[in-house]
Amino acid sequence: MTPPETTPPRDVAHPETTATGALSKKGLGAGTVGLVGAIVIGISCIAPAYTLTGALGPTVAEVGTHVPAIFLVGFIPMLLVAFGYRELNSRMPDSGTSFTWATRAFGPWVGWMAGWGLIAATIVVLSNLAGIAVDFFYLMLSQIFQNPDIAGLTSNPFINVITCLAFMLGATLISYRDMQTTQKLQYVLVGFQLLVMVLFGIVAFAHVAGGDAFDALPISLDWFNPFAVGSFSAFAAGLSLSIFIFWGWDVTLTMSEETKGSSSTPGKAATATVVIIVVLYLFLSVALINYAGVGDGEFGLGNEDIQGNVFFSLAGPILGPLAILVSIAVLSSSAASLQSTFVSPARTLLAMGHYGALSPKFSKVHPKFFTPGYATIVSSVVASVFYAVMRFISEDVLWDTITTLGMMICFYYGLTAFACVWYFRKQWFSSARNFFFQFFSPLVGGLILGVLFFTTIIESANPDYGSGSNIGGVGLVFILGMIIIVAGVVIMLIQAKLRPDFFRNKTLARGIAGDANEADAALPE
Repeated sequence: MTPPETTPPRDVAHPETTATGALSKKGLGAGTVGLVGAIVIGISCIAPAYTLTGALGPTVAEVGTHVPAIFLVGFIPMLLVAFGYRELNSRMPDSGTSFTWATRAFGPWVGWMAGWGLIAATIVVLSNLAGIAVDFFYLMLSQIFQNPDIAGLTSNPFINVITCLAFMLGATLISYRDMQTTQKLQYVLVGFQLLVMVLFGIVAFAHVAGGDAFDALPISLDWFNPFAVGSFSAFAAGLSLSIFIFWGWDVTLTMSEETKGSSSTPGKAATATVVIIVVLYLFLSVALINYAGVGDGEFGLGNEDIQGNVFFSLAGPILGPLAILVSIAVLSSSAASLQSTFVSPARTLLAMGHYGALSPKFSKVHPKFFTPGYATIVSSVVASVFYAVMRFISEDVLWDTITTLGMMICFYYGLTAFACVWYFRKQWFSSARNFFFQFFSPLVGGLILGVLFFTTIIESANPDYGSGSNIGGVGLVFILGMIIIVAGVVIMLIQAKLRPDFFRNKTLARGIAGDANEADAALPE
């Protein structure tokens, strides 16, 4: 589908952006993503099959049968923050999302760091998603050829990295093309993994009903009661894990300039994505606890030997000869997320280049595909190098970066939630709707994430936190988190010297909803 003729193929920032400090379009393919397509890409970015198979076991280890309660509690701040995102997008649809909105609310310095938080988080995830895809690729081959030695090839760092780079290249080529190509691929990959996950849960319930479950545990309403969790530390640890498994829905907002109905559709897609995911997580967690229990038996969810990959361990007992479908589903989940996750950092970098916060090279849009080609390639190269270096240094270091990711999620989600509260401060009490969606919801969501952010910083300094790796008695997760944040500050200061106009509010000015000069803040449809 060719974008409308009214969408000019621009590859540099608009002259009027510098002149007025207002929002402006960046040359992306307008109207190429519909509501269903946005929801599918949002689900893909979250990667439910990949995420839940790795998170369910550790969450059970922390809170036992109360996993559904923790998932519901983790869902609450995500939904509250999503409401804030929806309000900001409705007023200011822009591919820069957190970067653009925080700049409009708090100014260029806070806005720049919000953008950095999003980029850093997604680059870390891109590299690790590629690594997961490699693991499940060789695992699938070992099942097909019934040769367990094939699965062991992932432990060879050279084979691992080369295969990983191949996955990254494939995802980059697809992301480089138009959004129509991305949507078509995601319909297949996301549809398949959702079907397998639903089948997995249904068959687990069927085993329980038939009396041949491993360690059937009767379903109880107590599973959904967060106040029944044994301790606050277990509650906080479980909540941190649940925050991670919901992350990624905001990709629907970064596509706002490419979505039909840019001021309303992305917000609807974000809310729908979060709701669909929580329903899926509750269904599967209840099904598997009901089937296997939380004990430390061979297939019990409390068994440390299977907690790293619950779906793979239970696939055989539950699905029998169809067990390979689970490996393919997790592979398709990580591969789909690898490709769709490129959307966020590429479009954030595009917006930062467009408004003069980074080199104008990042503002280039491909004249044929109407995608941020240069930003996509840079994201891919950085993520690939990051993975290769970390993989050769230590697998513990690589996996500690995933733990650090939770810190970065809370950082930029929280900043964006507070940006919503501050930007709409003149409208808080103009209606009950505004009070709830523009003040109460993002404020509470932001405060929850803020508490988690600082709690993680404090706890991660412990040398036993994460993989247990430490430098000088300080936990590696804390060190990695501080390196990412300090690196952002250093790069920001360099950009302030090279590109002062942005940091003087000349290319993207602060604003307040309700002011007369904010009447043109929303991009035209």
